[in-house]
Amino acid sequence: MLAVIGGICWGFSGCCGQFLFQEKGATAEWLVSVRLLAAGVLLILAGFMKSGKGNLAVFRNRKDTVHLAIFAIAGIMMAQYPYFVAIQYSNAGTATVLQYLFPVMILMVVCVQEKRFPVKVELAAIALCLAGTFILGTHGNFGELSLTPKALVFGLLSAVGAVLYNMIPGNLMKKYGICQILGFGMLLAGIVLGLTVRPWDCPVIWDMETVFALFGVVIVGTAIAFGLYLTGVAVIGPFKGSLFASMEPVSAVVISFLWLKTAFAWIDVVGFVMILGTVVLLTVYQGKS
Repeated sequence: MLAVIGGICWGFSGCCGQFLFQEKGATAEWLVSVRLLAAGVLLILAGFMKSGKGNLAVFRNRKDTVHLAIFAIAGIMMAQYPYFVAIQYSNAGTATVLQYLFPVMILMVVCVQEKRFPVKVELAAIALCLAGTFILGTHGNFGELSLTPKALVFGLLSAVGAVLYNMIPGNLMKKYGICQILGFGMLLAGIVLGLTVRPWDCPVIWDMETVFALFGVVIVGTAIAFGLYLTGVAVIGPFKGSLFASMEPVSAVVISFLWLKTAFAWIDVVGFVMILGTVVLLTVYQGKS
């Protein structure tokens, strides 16, 4: 239940972002900058509460400091920014499902690294993934996109970013802890993005709805989601945890439909099921093997 609720919290945070784009004049640049800065500060404070001065240990090793900086820019920023741009140009459900192409992308990277062809189950997952993306992007019409080009491109880029986010940190998380690496990584990524895009120039409508939606993006979608999910994984293990985390795109689709009145065609649902089916297929195969 903890792992499932953690996944739902991630999906909810994407819908809060969609609400801010639709109703409050926010932009992806503004929202991602604020989220990374605020979440980074929260995680750093949590790290100091847990480890004291040990929360600065990563900066005592020059190689690991450089590794952290690369993870912040190429991993965290690449996973967060394209994802929210995709939401801005489509909706939270579609963007989250497109980001969940990343397990298949990781599979293809691993096959290249190991110099082997995918086995039958892996080939089936790749075919299902490509078919689902085609259906979602075109509704079966070769000559026309059902999504805007920006939504499709940034959705695919967010999946690439998720691959980098998962593969770049290596053993940094195990060596120093999640609060330390994610906290300082998010803070650095937020500073770099903020100085680049100048989010303070964004004319956001400020009211209590904006504050509550930001709370959903920053607190619910970061501190609470990570806390619940990682606590659940500690009990049931990473295999079941990663399977239950697929509640994120499901919850994003459902909440977007119920709360934000996002319209989905039946063929969109077919594409969603096919893409999410690859996650289940690969996770179960990994668990058995």
